Amino acid sequence: MVNNITLLLLLLLAVSALIATQIKDLLAAIVVFGVYSLIMSIIWQQMKAPDLAITEAVVGIVISIMFVVLISRTERWEE
Repeated sequence: MVNNITLLLLLLLAVSALIATQIKDLLAAIVVFGVYSLIMSIIWQQMKAPDLAITEAVVGIVISIMFVVLISRTERWEE
């Protein structure tokens, strides 16, 4: 049976996914993606899948760091 915490986490997961895809600022999108990864990791842990939770956390952190490094190496330009 799904408890209230799981439903709240699923709602936050959906909201963070929508925000990450709609936001214009790249650094803010990376932060929201990190939040998405953290929430997904907690959901995996609640589903009694610690291996997937650890993998999700590590992959989310590594991808977020790579995105920040890549954005810091590019120049900003606006139309």
